[in-house]
Amino acid sequence: MQDIIPIAEKIKKAGGTLYLVGGAVRDAILKRENHDKDYAVEGLTKETFATLFPEAVLRGKDFAVWDIEGAEFALTRTERKKEQGHKGFEITTEKVSIEEDLKRRDLTINAIAQNVLTGEIIDPYGGRGDIQKKVLRAVSDAFSEDPLRVYRTARFSAMLEWGVEDSTLEKMKLLQEELSTLPKERVFVEFCKALQTKKPSIFLETLRKAEVLGVHFKEIQDLIGSTQPEKYHPEGDSYQHTLLVVDKACELSEDILVRFGALVHDLGKGVTPKEMLPHHYGHDKKGVEVVSKFCNRIGTPNSWKKAGQTASRYHMLGGIFDKMSPPKKVDFIENVSKTILGLDGLQYIVIADKCSGERICKEKEISFARLGKEMLQTVNGKLCDEKEKEHTGIAFKNKLREKRIKWIQNKEKKC
Repeated sequence: MQDIIPIAEKIKKAGGTLYLVGGAVRDAILKRENHDKDYAVEGLTKETFATLFPEAVLRGKDFAVWDIEGAEFALTRTERKKEQGHKGFEITTEKVSIEEDLKRRDLTINAIAQNVLTGEIIDPYGGRGDIQKKVLRAVSDAFSEDPLRVYRTARFSAMLEWGVEDSTLEKMKLLQEELSTLPKERVFVEFCKALQTKKPSIFLETLRKAEVLGVHFKEIQDLIGSTQPEKYHPEGDSYQHTLLVVDKACELSEDILVRFGALVHDLGKGVTPKEMLPHHYGHDKKGVEVVSKFCNRIGTPNSWKKAGQTASRYHMLGGIFDKMSPPKKVDFIENVSKTILGLDGLQYIVIADKCSGERICKEKEISFARLGKEMLQTVNGKLCDEKEKEHTGIAFKNKLREKRIKWIQNKEKKC
């Protein structure tokens, strides 16, 4: 991005004012890194801005947003709700002050602007005070005009690890019905960003507190009250366990597929009959279909669905790997190595599952990835002798499996 000062001076000469707005100002106050620069232009018309900056690329269907070398410029605007949904707005950009523009924003911490030329901070709604308090608060009743703000607020709560004040939670709760009007693509974007934080559990807990978790995350809500054997899960029900596991996975890996797999690995427990509780026999297999329904509802990529189904199907076996017979170990390694998660990805999930919260587990119980990769590299078709290579199809596959079983047996004898 070129120096912003000449752009601001050009706007000033034409009778306008340029402000840095939103997350860039918030993160500057918080001393957080932020590469996205959004600017608001006060006092100019669309035609004047376009004339001043013919090189700017016009974007946006509902209102004018220009891109200049990766930075976004929009005219100050107000919005009036016309119909249900997140797009049903009437937008005005003429003679709109920066204070009026900020009032339409979601949270006070995002309703702060800075004059590019003077450095003056414009904070009419107490955003800096809420930053000091580490609390998220809606700017005004206009919060309720856009249901997507429910998920944005929960995502900010996870990103900053801050709480949401009560009246804002109530505004979120009142949007429960309208949440269903959101395109699943928009829901997925916020969910994906939440999984990229250190504490995705806060995103889910915020939605639970606002009583809206079940709109798009029904399978996760179904885990609430799904009790587990206290001996193995002193942390509480399946929901509490899932929160711990996904946060632990975020400590172990930045891979979004690993994080998602950790989140959904136990969804099968949500369909366990109440008379079976606290046991969840077969939840790993049942969870495969539950994961599919969840992914379809929020529009995840197919890679996410495959990762989630793999986590559900294999996490229990990964947890008892050390107790398996050599033939079962070989089958497990071969099967998991071919999945989208791979041995390393699944192992992260199994570690998170067994070692989250206060629980401690022994490394040998879940160290299947290193052993599996060594087996696959050491005993493979390329290294078979000429006589063994004479076998084809199933016969060759069986011969290779026999060699791998013997290899595992020899490894165990050495240990």
